[in-house]
Amino acid sequence: MAKEHFERHKQPWTSDEASQLRTLAAKGKGLKEIAKALNRSEESTKDFAKKNKIEFAKKR
Repeated sequence: MAKEHFERHKQPWTSDEASQLRTLAAKGKGLKEIAKALNRSEESTKDFAKKNKIEFAKKR
């Protein structure tokens, strides 16, 4: 399986991205969905959310 390419790899998060992350998380979106919407890796999204105390909906 080929690794996905993320345009924003290793780029600093913008305030717009942070805002969008908060909005999507508040709407109950999961990590995968949010990462895809922001064109970020799940790892990057998860790390940023953790640092900023943003909770994701837990997908079962």
